[in-house]
Amino acid sequence: MALYLADHPGQPLSPGEITKALDVPSSGAVFEALKRMAAAGYATHQSNPHRFTVTQAGIDAAGALPPPAPRPAGSSTARHGRRQPVTRPNGDPYFPRKLAGSTDVDVLQRLRDKRIPVLLYGPPGTGKTAVAEAAFPDLLTVAGTGDTIVEDFVGNFIPLPDGGYEYVYGPLVTAMREGRALLIDDATLVPPKVLAVLYPAMDGRRVITLTGYRNERVEAADGFYILAGHNPGVHGAILTDALASRFDVHIEVTTDFDLARHLGVPAAAVQAAIRLNADLDAGKLTWAPQLRELLGFTRVRKALGHKAAVANLAGRAPEDDRTEVIAALAAHFGTGIAPLRVGPQR
Repeated sequence: MALYLADHPGQPLSPGEITKALDVPSSGAVFEALKRMAAAGYATHQSNPHRFTVTQAGIDAAGALPPPAPRPAGSSTARHGRRQPVTRPNGDPYFPRKLAGSTDVDVLQRLRDKRIPVLLYGPPGTGKTAVAEAAFPDLLTVAGTGDTIVEDFVGNFIPLPDGGYEYVYGPLVTAMREGRALLIDDATLVPPKVLAVLYPAMDGRRVITLTGYRNERVEAADGFYILAGHNPGVHGAILTDALASRFDVHIEVTTDFDLARHLGVPAAAVQAAIRLNADLDAGKLTWAPQLRELLGFTRVRKALGHKAAVANLAGRAPEDDRTEVIAALAAHFGTGIAPLRVGPQR
């Protein structure tokens, strides 16, 4: 990126132009890198619209860099077919999964570049948030609940120590102005009238007005992107036609059991989960262990031992499903399974 800017001295370039020229997957990541270059004095940053121009310090620094390695033949295919882990912001690795002839990470990045909103849906624990974090290092997140209000998106006044008030912008405004990705997690738990605040930012206008703060107009910068997560079947989750129609791509996210095995989940736990998920798909259960629970099983097993890990997995099942879950676990682990319970001293 530094070399590209240095090759275009005096030319203000947008993050989108640089992303396209370098053929990289995420304009949001490019924008973040450009801002860091500007903060270090290697480029100037003009906002509204965002443009970056290399400085003499940037040209000098680029001159000290080694030339870029030649791209191997078929590198585009390799990039879109990778299975190497991607590091999430919390440091955990994420292993991309197959999707549309590519990987889920690459598909999300390509959809962002084309400004195509995506709705990720599937049971809790299948990795919807994880893939969003892996795809977009600049991601901001709003955790949706039935109590989420408009101010949770756009901002609100907060009291100051001296008794006054200051308006603090919310994550939607920040994402729009900084050209970042915004995930609405559990979006279908948010009241529909609250979600309506997103719609002007998602359509061709890409503008919102802060009616609660001076009627300020907020325009979306290059790279701004909205995606959402939906857990079908969760109590209170309602996917309205208005919300569904705003997302041009709907992607089901399920547990990758091959990946679970690769990450060290014992075969018996994986087989039990596969059986229970088949019952979940058939409507016989309301819960089945997903990747999150399987990885938790492995961690508990290392900490407390095999028997305690199986008991803990049984205890994670809802009361209405627990008998069936214990039966499935018993078929693969043996009988005598009961949820973890504190007992009397002996």
